[in-house]
Amino acid sequence: MYPTSVNSQVTDSVSQVNTTVLGDSPAVSLGNLMVATSQALSNAAHNATSGQQQTGITAQAATVQGISTLYAIDTASTGVATSKIYA
Repeated sequence: MYPTSVNSQVTDSVSQVNTTVLGDSPAVSLGNLMVATSQALSNAAHNATSGQQQTGITAQAATVQGISTLYAIDTASTGVATSKIYA
């Protein structure tokens, strides 16, 4: 090694830290990728569940409206018949 004004122990320590950072980088980046992927999948599952719930509510509302219309038709025809009888 070339002689420097810095203690050789300091330069060795800095070199070891740099090597550690370089060695840990792939693991850290892969961990970040896995966290981001798991969050994206969790959001997708949550959105799918929410969509199914909203579809169920919409279907229930449509069914109620349809049945209400059927009952209203029966009531209206009864009203018309009754008004013709009493007219």
